[in-house]
Amino acid sequence: MNAPMQSRTTAAYYVQAVLSFTLSAGALAIGIAYLPVGAWTRAFLGVGLLYTVTSAFTLAKVVRDRQETNEIVTRVDQARLEKLLAEHDPFKVEGA
Repeated sequence: MNAPMQSRTTAAYYVQAVLSFTLSAGALAIGIAYLPVGAWTRAFLGVGLLYTVTSAFTLAKVVRDRQETNEIVTRVDQARLEKLLAEHDPFKVEGA
């Protein structure tokens, strides 16, 4: 009944996601650095980039936490159902 948690992602998928994020954030940071605008505009865009990245991480964490909570509730409900089914005797006669 206590099955170990299995990862739903492979190592290759994880590496691809990390590299994709690093490449896209790096490219955008370099683009902002070489943009032909003033320092204040460049700083504003840099802060916007940081805010977007932190918001994306927060959103990913919230989605993951909600999914884990749903999995735990499902497991508890399944354990309760299994207990009820194990205790139920369809051939038992009440009051006999």
